Amino acid sequence: MASTSLYRCVLITGASSGLGAEFARQLAPVSKALVLVARRLERLKSLAAQLEAASPGVQVHCLQADLTEIDQRESVLESIRSLKLEPDFLINNAGIGDYGEFLSSDWQKVETMMRINMEALTHLTHSSLAGMIKQGSGSIINVSSLAGILAIPDFAVYAATKAYVTSFSEALRIELMGHGIKVLALCPGPVHTGFGQVAQREEVSNVTPGGESVYVDAVQVVEEALTAIQKNKARHYPGKKIAFMAAVMSSVPVFLLRKMMSRRPRRSQSS
Repeated sequence: MASTSLYRCVLITGASSGLGAEFARQLAPVSKALVLVARRLERLKSLAAQLEAASPGVQVHCLQADLTEIDQRESVLESIRSLKLEPDFLINNAGIGDYGEFLSSDWQKVETMMRINMEALTHLTHSSLAGMIKQGSGSIINVSSLAGILAIPDFAVYAATKAYVTSFSEALRIELMGHGIKVLALCPGPVHTGFGQVAQREEVSNVTPGGESVYVDAVQVVEEALTAIQKNKARHYPGKKIAFMAAVMSSVPVFLLRKMMSRRPRRSQSS
């Protein structure tokens, strides 16, 4: 990351692996403090040790929480206050997916997905704004998805949650323009993280709606995201192929998109 900015406190959710961990790695050298939040505490501690060894100037705080639970989100916020920290950079990265027909979905997983992808993201953003407004500056990256611009069969609820994230981010950005706060909707396509394993159901043979050629490395996704937020962009699709796909899909009339999606190959399921 080519930046001389120094963040006072960066709050990253879903920080134990994938994009969250990569955000932590790239931001540690330019931050005074990182607050890493995830369910897997041991992974957080291992990452924190690596970050503090590589960037001795940063303080890394690990908070274990299941962000689907409001009391645990409140506990995270209280822990941050007790540390006398006020995040000036919030990265809402935590999220899960579910791949398969809605009819056969497990409701508990669907509910969890909606809570983490939308409710937790909105709650943490709401709770972080007062401090940023008081400081007169701040940055928020909400991790959305390329899926947020499409109604995708077999990804119906996931795509809908990401449409919410993108729309929320765009509106919030306009509201906060006068407060010096930047808001970015980061909309990656496929990335090699643990997302696919969590999204996949046992009966579905393949969760990837595309080949390897559309994958973008997590390092590149984060590098592009941090450049985009510095430039105060509203939305960013990492990777040239993904950006091209987004541009094409955004220009296609809705009725044609419906036809394309209705003819999209569906993943085979075991009998």
